[in-house]
Amino acid sequence: MDFAFSEEQEMLRSSARTLLSKASPSAVVRKLMETPDAYDEELWKKLAEQGWTALGIPEAYGGFGTFLDLIVVLEETGRVLLPGPFFETMGMAVPALLEAGSEAQKKEVLGAIAEGKARATVALTEPSGRWDAEGVTLTAQKSGEGWTLNGTKLFVPGAGVADYVVVAARTRGSGEEGVTLFLVKGKPKGMSVKALSTLDMTHKWYEVKFDNVQLGDDAVMGEPDKGWAPLRRALDWATAGLCAEMVGGAQKVLEDSVEYAKTRQQFGKPIGIYQAVSHKLADMLLEVESAKSVTYYAAWTVDADAPDRSLACSIAKAYTSDAYRHATGSGIQVHGGIGFTWEHDMHLYFKRAKASEVTLGDPTYHRELVAEALDL
Repeated sequence: MDFAFSEEQEMLRSSARTLLSKASPSAVVRKLMETPDAYDEELWKKLAEQGWTALGIPEAYGGFGTFLDLIVVLEETGRVLLPGPFFETMGMAVPALLEAGSEAQKKEVLGAIAEGKARATVALTEPSGRWDAEGVTLTAQKSGEGWTLNGTKLFVPGAGVADYVVVAARTRGSGEEGVTLFLVKGKPKGMSVKALSTLDMTHKWYEVKFDNVQLGDDAVMGEPDKGWAPLRRALDWATAGLCAEMVGGAQKVLEDSVEYAKTRQQFGKPIGIYQAVSHKLADMLLEVESAKSVTYYAAWTVDADAPDRSLACSIAKAYTSDAYRHATGSGIQVHGGIGFTWEHDMHLYFKRAKASEVTLGDPTYHRELVAEALDL
């Protein structure tokens, strides 16, 4: 089996790396971190002009390319800690719309996203912090010809600049039965969005409250009470995409750490000749390469809709989360005192690694899913 990317995909990788090195260098990332939404309209336009906001979206809705093409770009965005709502739009909202959206919803929203005219996200987690169906307690009650939403969503990425939000709500029962997905356009009356102070400020996270928010029947995505199954499939896409981002960041940390070990000298010799440093770098390489392998396989299972896609994505998320965190921690140690300073970028990668570790479920959650697949 050939796991290599195609020649066209490697060309896409090369062009993405070139563009992002110029459009999103460290100085730009740090500048956008200080803004309320970590969003820059001109930067978003550059991404759209490259066609990246159309990747993985079917041609019928204005898109082109495949999910694996998007994986290549997400890996490169992870290398530069790209600020803004690219992942939440392309990695979270797009698959939710593909899996559960009506034809009208797909034409409207996916078409706008593909053109670079809209941004979107998914509101799933709540104060419980759970990523499974049991964590969905925000209520949606039938009222006349529409629905009334009440409750709070926490850690909703990119909600401050989202034109559309896919909301998971409880319409009856508990667990996987009774979850319904709603497509919320703009910020209707009763919906409030509040920025949260979090560890990683290259992405912005929000509290989104719904206080008697009125939605029409046309806001329902798919069938009422049966939204968890398509959302679960969308989360496979999102998980593989997030792993690609993490792999890109871990690879950049490894490269920078190796370069520093070759040039930084102590006692007249580069620090890389000492086993305490060289073996740490060797361990980083082992974990980063392994993370790439499990991530690429997970991405392939999603693209091919293989039977083991959910298992492969959980394996990738559990392993890659640990690998990215280990890489950034070791990278700081290799750099020594300078790695802890605000002026150095290593701590930015460490914070992104910690945030990504718990996004879409932490390693413990995904190990539990893997254990369930083993009938344990």
